[in-house]
Amino acid sequence: MTTKTRDSRSPKIAVIGGGTGSFTLLQELKEFTPHITALVNMSDDGGSTGKLRDELGVLPPGDIRQCLVALSDTPEVRDLFSFRFGQGSLAGQSLGNIILSGLELQQGSFAKAIKVASVILHINGAVIPITLDNHTLVMYDGDDVINGEHNIGHHAIKTKGAYIKLTPKARINPEAAAAIADADLIVIAPGNLYGSLLPALAVEGVAEALKDTKATVVAVSNLVTKPDQTDGWHVVDYVKEFEKYIGEGQIDIVLYNTDTPTEKLLKKYAADGEFPVDITEERFKEVSAKPVGANLVAKELAKQDKNDKAIQRTLIRHDGYRVGRQLMGIFYG
Repeated sequence: MTTKTRDSRSPKIAVIGGGTGSFTLLQELKEFTPHITALVNMSDDGGSTGKLRDELGVLPPGDIRQCLVALSDTPEVRDLFSFRFGQGSLAGQSLGNIILSGLELQQGSFAKAIKVASVILHINGAVIPITLDNHTLVMYDGDDVINGEHNIGHHAIKTKGAYIKLTPKARINPEAAAAIADADLIVIAPGNLYGSLLPALAVEGVAEALKDTKATVVAVSNLVTKPDQTDGWHVVDYVKEFEKYIGEGQIDIVLYNTDTPTEKLLKKYAADGEFPVDITEERFKEVSAKPVGANLVAKELAKQDKNDKAIQRTLIRHDGYRVGRQLMGIFYG
């Protein structure tokens, strides 16, 4: 593991993921350092994003939009990009997704669209697609082949050897590779394992970039399991799954929640078929990653936008400030 020495500068942090997990971290991490880069998976094909991909042939804007919004310091524009239509033919559609897709068509590239949107939103840091290659996420689960991120999200996994691939193969965006090489800390955000995190790590060139970087690689474990996909999982099981794609021993530290959820949260877990990720101490010996436990869960349930009906969002989330404080402790030693 790379050991950082205390200095006066702010760390360069690259966050790999997408969706609400990255959003929660990014909106707080920007308060700790101005040097932050969101490296966003590009496999989303559900909800508002899926409709735009199908109808316009654009790259998926949804997770990119969430990361842009998280890093924005302009409340009015941030709210504009977060607005969802509640009725009519655009019901459920995100205005920010429409703007990003329109910019892609106008500018002729998704990378240019993000740069324009970054200026409009006045973001702190940078948002970079981990790949710019159009692809479909595919899961292989025994004899079953499931095509598409949305379908995979609703699939009950039957075998322990289930894995995902990107079809056709997608190469790492050179800007993403540069951000990984330049980082002090690389954070694998919490989030949808098979729909968000593994698709980012499965991009060709990501494993090599992580192997070559001098940065400390930190995985922030999910708080709860996902029904029919990660039932009964321990923090270590997530680390092992990541390392199937990026190589054994590539994760230096795994940060996990030790706080006992409130009764309200426990009831919410059970109602959704979700349960706290196992943190039994002896299992941490199975991986080389150093375990760091802390109180990381937000005390209040998040609220879902009433117009966001296509996808059920996770409402039990990390406290981004507490995670940020732990990451600063890791950097400064």
